[in-house]
Amino acid sequence: MTTGNDLVLMVALLSAGIIAVTLFKRLGLGSVLGYLAAGLAIGPFGLGWVAHPASILHVAELGVVLFLFIVGLEMRPAKLWGLRREIFGLGAVQVALCGAVLTGVGLLLGLAPAIAFVAAMGFVLSSTAIVMQILEERGVKTTPQAQRIISILLLEDLAIVPLLAIVAFIAPAASADDGFRWIEIATALGAVAGLVAAGVWLLNPLFVLLANSRAREVMTGAALLVVLGAALLMQLSGLSMAMGAFLAGVLLSESTFRHQLEADVEPFRGLLLGLFFLGVGMSLDLGVVASEWRTIALYVACFMAAKAAATYALARVRRADNREAWYRAVLLSEGGEFAFVLYAAAAAVGILDASLNATLTATVIISMTLMPVGVLLLRRLLPAAADSFEGIDTPSGLAGSVLIIGFGRFGQVVSQTLLARGFTVATIDIDTEMIRAAARFGFKIYYGDGTRLDVLRASGAHTARAIAVCVDNREAASRIVALVKAEFPHAKLLARSFDRVHAVELVEAGVDVQIRETFESALAFGAATLRELGVSELDTAETVGEVRARDGARFDLELTGVDVLGAAQIIRTKPVPQPFSVPRTEAEALNPEAAAVLAVAPAKEQASD
Repeated sequence: MTTGNDLVLMVALLSAGIIAVTLFKRLGLGSVLGYLAAGLAIGPFGLGWVAHPASILHVAELGVVLFLFIVGLEMRPAKLWGLRREIFGLGAVQVALCGAVLTGVGLLLGLAPAIAFVAAMGFVLSSTAIVMQILEERGVKTTPQAQRIISILLLEDLAIVPLLAIVAFIAPAASADDGFRWIEIATALGAVAGLVAAGVWLLNPLFVLLANSRAREVMTGAALLVVLGAALLMQLSGLSMAMGAFLAGVLLSESTFRHQLEADVEPFRGLLLGLFFLGVGMSLDLGVVASEWRTIALYVACFMAAKAAATYALARVRRADNREAWYRAVLLSEGGEFAFVLYAAAAAVGILDASLNATLTATVIISMTLMPVGVLLLRRLLPAAADSFEGIDTPSGLAGSVLIIGFGRFGQVVSQTLLARGFTVATIDIDTEMIRAAARFGFKIYYGDGTRLDVLRASGAHTARAIAVCVDNREAASRIVALVKAEFPHAKLLARSFDRVHAVELVEAGVDVQIRETFESALAFGAATLRELGVSELDTAETVGEVRARDGARFDLELTGVDVLGAAQIIRTKPVPQPFSVPRTEAEALNPEAAAVLAVAPAKEQASD
């Protein structure tokens, strides 16, 4: 393949990425491994479709830049300030501890002190791109456990700045003037201050001006300009491009244009990040691996094991549970993309020779490939996460005028009406996270499964005047209703129903009141829409009342077994010229009573509203 044919090259890259990622995700191996494998397959040491992966990797680094910009958009200053202890406390200890442990490992492997330090610190800087992608695919990026991992990654990204200065200081030919160059440090600090000032006083007015132009492509171009401009400013001042993009994201996180910026940048981020992973796979020099496989295998095993052990120990010391500690240890066990920057800088000043640089680079790339495999194995080896019951009470001898079973959004609103009138309420639920969240707002919720008779008795069902079944699980609601009717017939029984079919089942089971979870809110929504369209309050109330009456009539027919749905399907084949009038059809002749109350909704909506 000719390197000059850029179009063919792009088709090859896209094809390899799409095929490999689709295959690997179908196998449950994740997209990161798919990209890495595709890059290795088409790189110079595979099929040879790409002869110079370094040039692709250089462009693809913009994917990491855009990725950290989006991370910054989600890290509002208040949230970032709330994580300061994790970032500058936990993160700093993580870097220092792992750096010391891995430097000791390097010395034991026979490396000179300066080389052992550089090799160790490069490996300490985990791959932000890979770890964040895995957290995102697992859907846990916003959990407290993931936030602690992200805090560590942010500090590791910040650490590249002093590490590059240290490399220049310990270089064999370094002089006093080449050590800590105060002018460069002042330049870097000035660049950060300038970026912050631009974010506070310039960016928002700029986007307001561009938004008024109503040119979508201009907004997209401006979003990319902000990201790349911040990255370029940081790079020219000797700092990390990714850190510049992250700061720009944080500064814009409070902007009214935050969601628009994220939507504009997201497609570029996804493509370039995938290209970055492809480039990493292509960069694995199989010639070096073949000639130095014993050394590389030893380095990979020792560095990954030592870093994982130190990370696990620190997590346990900081009182993380066993499961969180294992996941953190595996997710942070690899080296990352900033290791390439550190090793290149060390090679440029004579700390690393070309051969050792290639060996350490191969070690990092292989560790980046192995880490996702380790996560997959961990998910299979660790038992399923068990709910923590710390700070959560189970019911015992509760008493209340009303027993609420289920404290989700529905149950919370129900409780407000009862508490506002002074009724005593006992509440149980099985979602431990929700129970903890409710406790922060002053609600005392007990852990209890309403489908169990012993739990209902302990929750005061035998003395409650009313029992409200507010769970969002159809089968569980039906089981609770049956149990309450059999064991506590004295109590008024109210239930949240899933749809019309479920509502019929609940009425037949003997509930006193059932409310479909979307019906009343949909009526209120429809009424608000009519008012916005200029319909008077009187006409709106009349229309809503008629819809409610027709629905009630339809529901009564369903309880008697009338074939409402079949009649509705026949009527639906004819146009409806007026909101509440239905033309005479054969269906009316066959079933006039059903047709009379089915003039409004299509059959599918009647079946499950």
